[in-house]
Amino acid sequence: MRIGVVCYPTFGGSGVVAVELGKALSDKGHDIHVITYSQPVRLDFFSANLAYHEVTIPKYPLFQYVPYETALTSKVVDVAIHEKLDLLHVHYAIPHASAAFMAQQILRSKGVNMPFVTTLHGTDITLVGKDPSYEPVVTFAINNSDGVTTVSESLKRDTYSNFDIKNEIEVIPNFIDLKRFSRKPKEHFKKAIAPNNERIVVHTSNFRKVKRVQDVVKVFDKVSKEINAKLLLIGDGPERVKIEELCRELGSCDDIRFLGKQEAIEEILSVCDLFIMPSETESFGLAALEAMACQVPVISSNSGGIPELNQEGFSGYLSKVGDVNDMAQKAISILKDDSTLNMFKENALVQARKFDVNQIMPLYEQYYQKVLAGNSVKVSS
Repeated sequence: MRIGVVCYPTFGGSGVVAVELGKALSDKGHDIHVITYSQPVRLDFFSANLAYHEVTIPKYPLFQYVPYETALTSKVVDVAIHEKLDLLHVHYAIPHASAAFMAQQILRSKGVNMPFVTTLHGTDITLVGKDPSYEPVVTFAINNSDGVTTVSESLKRDTYSNFDIKNEIEVIPNFIDLKRFSRKPKEHFKKAIAPNNERIVVHTSNFRKVKRVQDVVKVFDKVSKEINAKLLLIGDGPERVKIEELCRELGSCDDIRFLGKQEAIEEILSVCDLFIMPSETESFGLAALEAMACQVPVISSNSGGIPELNQEGFSGYLSKVGDVNDMAQKAISILKDDSTLNMFKENALVQARKFDVNQIMPLYEQYYQKVLAGNSVKVSS
């Protein structure tokens, strides 16, 4: 198949999943064309079957806000015609689904039929999409998609609850490339972080309020009073100043390292013992899956789609949002001795294997075929 992929190019989960799926599909021989405004962070290799098309946005004094959706629509039309796309897959509803609909209508006027699949990833439904400024367009675009998927059963329920959706929604979970995300021999790095063999706790996110990173620091403060430990905070974002102020207030800054945004996150996860994800809500919890694949058990909130990923008492534990005392006690129960910790590490990998890209990617292939068949589109070999 010849598939166009529209996504955001940043560190967010939707862009990561879009590119990783595109890479896996290209490895299977499909021709993949990624369309966005800058090169995605995970699109860092060459493949004969994978191309990147940059959306250029002319700047005119007339526009206070650059009309990205219009420029994206035009680029999709151009790529669809010249690359003879069979299907377009857009990740994150805003503004990609509405741009896909406009592109589809333009292409039909030119005698070209190109169905599109919309994958909903989370905040495009649970937060941004509900805003009255966007809701009518989001609802229309989802209902006019030729296929709709979500990354968890929880997000599927939220979509039906928050919008007047008539379309059928398919659940295809997020996935992990176990070739990349696996425990690496990085003992020299571990020794540098934890010279006295301290336990290493880790969190990674975009440091937005919904991630509740301050809860991570509070949990760690309680854990470190019982167990010698270090905390690694990977990422950056608007809450960082508050997090730094909190660690100073608690007097725990000496045991906390802010590592900023990292590309080779799997190398850092390889030296860690416990991942903390206390988010207000997560549609899936991709960062936790990446940790589990590197044999790092997870302490998480029980919100959104996280319970579909983190198996209580097996790959880690679940707590109510904001219950830092419960999270701390469960963290201590995992970290207290080597035998317990090693058992949870092994279990985390077992759970992660259920989401191997080689298990999930064929589900997308089957779904594409279903959408194409429903639109009577000839599939390229």
